[in-house]
Amino acid sequence: MQNEIFDLFDKAVEGDREALEELILSVKDMIYNLSLRMLGMPFDAEDATQEIIIKVITQLSSFRKESAFSTWVYRIAANYLINYKKSMFAQHQLSFEFYGQDIDNGFIHNTNQLTQNVDENLLADELKHSCTNVMLQCLDAESRLIYVLGVMFRVDSKICAEILEISPEAYRQRLSRTRKQVGEFLSEYCGLSQTGKCNCKKRVGYAIHTKRLEPNKLEYSNMSIADEKSIFSFTQAMDEMDQMSLIFAQLPKYRSPDVIHRFIKDLLGSSAMRVVAGAGEEVTV
Repeated sequence: MQNEIFDLFDKAVEGDREALEELILSVKDMIYNLSLRMLGMPFDAEDATQEIIIKVITQLSSFRKESAFSTWVYRIAANYLINYKKSMFAQHQLSFEFYGQDIDNGFIHNTNQLTQNVDENLLADELKHSCTNVMLQCLDAESRLIYVLGVMFRVDSKICAEILEISPEAYRQRLSRTRKQVGEFLSEYCGLSQTGKCNCKKRVGYAIHTKRLEPNKLEYSNMSIADEKSIFSFTQAMDEMDQMSLIFAQLPKYRSPDVIHRFIKDLLGSSAMRVVAGAGEEVTV
């Protein structure tokens, strides 16, 4: 698989547009899923994904084949997302304390007027995926990246350390602390843990009332589920997952929206492509 990617890379840097398109398409879902988990909202993830794709293209010639191509892309995406300031949650920072208080006070009886006659189970499932994604925003950006890579994407600790440019030992220690922090919150508040006080179905009415959930605009329920192996073919389970970590590890991975695919095709076919391709900065891996 890696040899095929390297062959595509060689052709792409020599100017083969079809090879470049295939190379970028091979990582678009990976970039989108990382952006979604790091930024918390699909519309922010779409914008960031497009910007990261441009960065990958502009820096392509600096890839030295000293690691997997996906690791190199992850590093570009990670560096960009850690410093991303345009997302909704970057401008309105969450904390576990605030989120816990919101759960304690946030229950309204579901009514047909609120649910607009949409099935409550469907709404509860939508809220589960939205809530768990937003919950990640209570972590600082670097801790969030560590948790997403290690727990949700199950990337090997050596690869994670390479992406973050720290030692595997330091990475494992930081992941352990972050897992403990998230686990404590889940055990107290999240009903998926079997011990938490929250319940997705009971919280649907409040989520609709506060405009966090729109019955006729279910973003997660309308996303296409991706084959995880096709996105993260180089990853492996770093260690055994505890029960709390499994809540996040088992969440689905999504195909990037069609708008991302169209963006790639339009970008590669545009007259500005030569300018874009020549605007990169050196990032060797």
